[in-house]
Amino acid sequence: MLTAIVVSQKPEQFRELNSSLTSLGLNCSLIQSANGDIDDMPGRDPDLVLIAINGASPGSAFFNLPSKIKKERRLPVIALLSREAMANAGSLAGIDDFVLEPWDAAEVAARAGMTLRRLRNVDSERLVKVGDLEIDLDNCEVTVGGRTIDLTFKEYELLRFLATNRGRAFTRDVLLDKVWGYDYFGGDRTVDVHIRRLRGKIEDASHTFIETVRNIGYRFVR
Repeated sequence: MLTAIVVSQKPEQFRELNSSLTSLGLNCSLIQSANGDIDDMPGRDPDLVLIAINGASPGSAFFNLPSKIKKERRLPVIALLSREAMANAGSLAGIDDFVLEPWDAAEVAARAGMTLRRLRNVDSERLVKVGDLEIDLDNCEVTVGGRTIDLTFKEYELLRFLATNRGRAFTRDVLLDKVWGYDYFGGDRTVDVHIRRLRGKIEDASHTFIETVRNIGYRFVR
């Protein structure tokens, strides 16, 4: 069973959710924190941390808690956002994923599992390797067969997201949300254009990395 710490200013709102998550294979311990202080986190690290952010403003200690956990404990962090907090989500650093209220236990458990699988696909050297393709996550460098590929920022982010979730098909809307952000107002044709440019840079007759999934979107080869 996976283990998680839930950090909240109002832990009572998680009693029912906690019980449901346990039945779904995610055993949670609740920590109440009024000001972003988590000194009483267990010495043995959990698999991940869930942080409920109800309305903290950017710059506050609680809003900066995900970055603090990343820096001090190097743990995956999923934010449980209220609709009020969603307005400031663009300023929220240090999270690997988020769930918007009302927080459904099945979605929280699923996102926790997907986040852990995605992060565990990356080896200790922070390299993603698929055949001749290598992505150096620390230096944001991409090579194919030892040849350095010059990518734009969005091309790199799109490739990184697909490659660290290889085998999973994503719709254009999901890719827009994950790569461009929830506040992007362009059309989904943007995804097609970037996929085409990306393929032109990393693929050739002997290399195919990105597949088109009919009536759905795109996925990275397994």
